[in-house]
Amino acid sequence: MNAPVVFVSHGSPELARATGHPWAEALHTFGRDLQARAILAISAHWWTPDLRITAAPQPGVLHDFSGFQEALYALDYPAAGDPARAAAVATALESAGFPTTLDTSRPLDHGVWAVLRHLRPAADLPVLQLSLPRWEPARLLELGRALAPLRAEGIAILTSGGLVHNLGRLAWDEPGDPPLPWAAEAEAWVLAATRAGDLEALTAHRTRWPHSRDAAPTTEHLDPLFVALGAAKGASPSDLFRGFQLGCLSLASLAWDA
Repeated sequence: MNAPVVFVSHGSPELARATGHPWAEALHTFGRDLQARAILAISAHWWTPDLRITAAPQPGVLHDFSGFQEALYALDYPAAGDPARAAAVATALESAGFPTTLDTSRPLDHGVWAVLRHLRPAADLPVLQLSLPRWEPARLLELGRALAPLRAEGIAILTSGGLVHNLGRLAWDEPGDPPLPWAAEAEAWVLAATRAGDLEALTAHRTRWPHSRDAAPTTEHLDPLFVALGAAKGASPSDLFRGFQLGCLSLASLAWDA
């Protein structure tokens, strides 16, 4: 079994309960046919100096946001963890030059569980979360390449962030799909470079990417893409979903199949 790699732009936490939203439906359709034994997730919302991996039998969820309706804080995603598999992944990463610490207390953050509530609503696969180190793109590509062999073991690689993500420039009068022109241009550039496998341009995004500082004022939402690109080993992705929220939150999501 060669499990897929996925990059999901996760948008607002409110999408966690957006049953019927086209983004949610696209994830559900993909997840329904997902062939995997476990999911290893990397999210923009667990940014660490060095690698850590969840290793609790039941990780639980973290409501790592504020200012939303109370119903959002009642949501759960009761997926099991897998301490033995977490230890095996940590050992494999160590052998590849990536020391990894087992973390038995960290819950899954909303970049993971808000996506999985739609992608795999039955919570029937073990979920591990690997932290996102504060590394340059080239090193994150290497991390993805080190994770690639896990796919042959049936471990799907789920990365979660946002191709365009600027909370300071949200267009509250554009709650639906229409992107702001600069955001649409920025997303189009990233998607074109990703489909072309232009890693040189992508890793130099601060100097090559139109509207780079607007599209990614900080890099944590873009960084998971580099892990996905490394794990996909140069393959070209298919579109899982295209769309925007609030003018400048891309919902563009991609899949690299087995």
